[in-house]
Amino acid sequence: MNEVIGRVLSFEKKVFQDQQALYSTLAHDGQFPKALMISCADSRIVPEHIMQAQPGDLFVCRNAGNIVPPFSAHTGGVSATVEYAISVLGVRDVIVCGHSDCGAMKGLSGDPAALAAVPTVANWLKHGAAARQVVDQSYPDLTDGERIRALSLENVVSQLAHLRTHPSVAAGIAQGHITLHGWFVDIHEGVVLGLDGITGRFVPIREGDAFPVALHAAPRRASDVAFADAAE
Repeated sequence: MNEVIGRVLSFEKKVFQDQQALYSTLAHDGQFPKALMISCADSRIVPEHIMQAQPGDLFVCRNAGNIVPPFSAHTGGVSATVEYAISVLGVRDVIVCGHSDCGAMKGLSGDPAALAAVPTVANWLKHGAAARQVVDQSYPDLTDGERIRALSLENVVSQLAHLRTHPSVAAGIAQGHITLHGWFVDIHEGVVLGLDGITGRFVPIREGDAFPVALHAAPRRASDVAFADAAE
């Protein structure tokens, strides 16, 4: 804790002083983050560091396994964060970010009995069941390391599907306001992959290349009749 206290004092004496104008603006005008990132709580993954974000740039929700439970009547922190980011802060880009060597994915991949000592974790990881079934049935011959990587990638895809069940996200997508992103951080290589929604594959994010997007913002309606016309 002495090291932590030293860093806090360094923030107060140096970091805050060097960026006092920025903090003053944020305190006076409020926050207008550019994106919501839902990432893993793993201490090696720091969203602000990966995106080189300044205070006020990024709205962050972190949890074990970068999970987004499907929308339900049960109130949860992830659901509340998503709703607030979109409906109150007006965020238009939502990122679900997984990573390599993920402990949550190792737990999801293994024998459920191994999680007996952490029942809350075991229950939470049930939200990754679809990803595990995809890997079990579609990736039958992987080594342990390859299986965890595949599961981590498929989990991002599954959590994006869950995200779309949230009313604020569904409405934003229908109105063409929301763009969804699926990212994967390779800790070993220092590379960020992005989900290309057209091909369904993760590709490196490279300068000069088309930026991979899971779901582009584009207005859509299931009906070809305007709501005003339908009411007449």
